Amino acid sequence: MILLGPPGAGKGTQAKTLAKKLSLPHISTGDILRQNVKDATPLGKEAQHFMDQGLLVPDEIVAKMLMQRLDDPDTNKGFILDGYPRNLKQAETLDAMLSASKMDIDFVIYLDTPDAVIIQRLTGRLVCSVCSANFHVTNMPPKVSGICDNCLGKLYQRTDDSVETVKRRIEVYKKEVSSLIKYYESKGNIYRLSGDEDSDLVLDKIVALARKYDDSLKV
Repeated sequence: MILLGPPGAGKGTQAKTLAKKLSLPHISTGDILRQNVKDATPLGKEAQHFMDQGLLVPDEIVAKMLMQRLDDPDTNKGFILDGYPRNLKQAETLDAMLSASKMDIDFVIYLDTPDAVIIQRLTGRLVCSVCSANFHVTNMPPKVSGICDNCLGKLYQRTDDSVETVKRRIEVYKKEVSSLIKYYESKGNIYRLSGDEDSDLVLDKIVALARKYDDSLKV
């Protein structure tokens, strides 16, 4: 399955919880990229070359990293793809790669979230500098101000979580995602859920869809 949605829709949180609940791997291209760079793999070194120049890592490199991850044995029973693809070209590349490996995407979840909710969530987001856990100043505050509940690391606010920056990110996302939604609508396998609802309710709806496609999934 693929989880899509604007920044702040809760994709990462839902994906991690789903992974535990369904015993499926949670796959994030951001995590894969960071791990390849950290391990200095051949693809990681290629990516680092672009990053050192302040450039975006080309889609082709990210796609190769993703395919290597999808070739791992733990994906044989399925996987949860978080926030990828981000545009039509990436979706077409993903389908071609999966087809070559005799895999396919069963369904796509789009977490539809109002702009006002996204802005409120992101501008109040706090991130752990050690384990990258997310908190929120009002929605999910840490037990001790400025300290991560999990590892006691220091919490900080990302520089791109200012109001104006968030608004620009939303606009860019909307332009990119419109053709992507149409692509999956043409396949008949995309489901829209309200990302504004309680996270447990959204989780239950996604689990029900997952069971619809594979009733062998353990919950």
